[in-house]
Amino acid sequence: MAPIGGRGRTDGTPPRGLTSRNGAAGRESEHRHIVTNSRAMDTRTDTPAAFEHAHGKAGLVQPFIDELVERSGTPFAVVLPDGTRCAGGRGAPAFTLRFLTERALFATFARGHLGLLEAYFDGSIAVDGDLKAAFAAGLASGLDQRWRPWNALENDLHEWRRSNGSIEQAKANARAHYGLGTDFYRLWLDDPLMMYTCGYWPEGTRTLEEAQRAKIDHVCRKLRLGPDDRFVDVGCGFGGFMFRAHETTGATGVGVNTTTEQVDWLRDEIARRELGHALAVREADFRDVDGPYDKVVSIGVLEHAGRDQLAEVIRAHAEFLKPGGLGMLHFIGHVGRYDTELFIRKHVFPGGWIPSLAEAIVEMERAGLEVVDVENLRRHYAPTLDAWAERFERRWDDIQALDPERFDERFRRVWRSYLVGCAEMFRSPAGYTHLFQIVFSKGNVTAAGYPMSRRHLYA
Repeated sequence: MAPIGGRGRTDGTPPRGLTSRNGAAGRESEHRHIVTNSRAMDTRTDTPAAFEHAHGKAGLVQPFIDELVERSGTPFAVVLPDGTRCAGGRGAPAFTLRFLTERALFATFARGHLGLLEAYFDGSIAVDGDLKAAFAAGLASGLDQRWRPWNALENDLHEWRRSNGSIEQAKANARAHYGLGTDFYRLWLDDPLMMYTCGYWPEGTRTLEEAQRAKIDHVCRKLRLGPDDRFVDVGCGFGGFMFRAHETTGATGVGVNTTTEQVDWLRDEIARRELGHALAVREADFRDVDGPYDKVVSIGVLEHAGRDQLAEVIRAHAEFLKPGGLGMLHFIGHVGRYDTELFIRKHVFPGGWIPSLAEAIVEMERAGLEVVDVENLRRHYAPTLDAWAERFERRWDDIQALDPERFDERFRRVWRSYLVGCAEMFRSPAGYTHLFQIVFSKGNVTAAGYPMSRRHLYA
């Protein structure tokens, strides 16, 4: 899971390396940035009152643009519904936001980045130019923080409606995203593993397929997975980890998944590969424990625990594991405690909630788990999302052909924003959202139970 919601500086200070437009060089006149097209200037069709009205709106918009440019360092332009054009920064704009309706303009001023995004989803805003630059500028400028109190209220309402507290609602939340069908995901995930989590991109990695194989192999080395081990893959998705881990290490395993569509496909795939003697999948909530197992693998699960269910889900991970056994938590986590971005919860992952690293470690300690190793792979998520976004756009015609009603233009804009926006979030130097891998043991690990150095990871 990859939520959007990086944070820019909010103290009014331009980012380091940027010069304030109010400095010694003097401030350019706001009106120098206001350009009207021929329609807005044509007195044969527009009255002076109409032009003055448009000019007044531009006067409200221009200072806002100037502030965002100053904070982000990215020049961009805005075209108002009447055709009035406002630009900020020096040089050609990296992107242009075209407001097609007055309602879209009002939504942006009333609800900030969420109003802007939802107007874009509805087709009331067009983006010309570099969409990546638009998201990067929004994150660097702190646009997502300016309306935080109002969005926090809606976030609380969303939690009340869609909480993962009950197993039934948790299942419905998971199916809303992961139940879109294997044919949909196959078109833009890696082939053939279909891993829908952050890849691992050491120097020299060239493709998404290489990155996802490298991620699985990295996890297997961390867990010292071998032919005598029986593992549980919590939140196993399409089974990519299970298939490669068994192929490369000889270990056997069971996947746990609450999404019916993925479970049905994976059962058939295990049978098709004639691997029923080694692998199986169980349709169940993450909190429904069986076992115990020698090793626990959890890739991209804690993000789906829910706002108030983190302790319960981590305790279940501990219960899956034999005393002295090893496990891995691979999850998106915050540095510090923050609400999860409302856009991602409302439009992409209805039950999602990003825990902080500190919260996760505290709950691991309470569950009797020792933290053996922590690695931050934040930088690896941006190229993973870049690859997904590129494939999603390239295969859009094929995606839409699967189900034109479900995969319509609004769906495309929501998912484009999700993939591109999350890539820029993980790339942002101002972000607080990271990707962690934590190796843990049930009880304190012994010198014989785990290597004394990290050399085995890179042999």
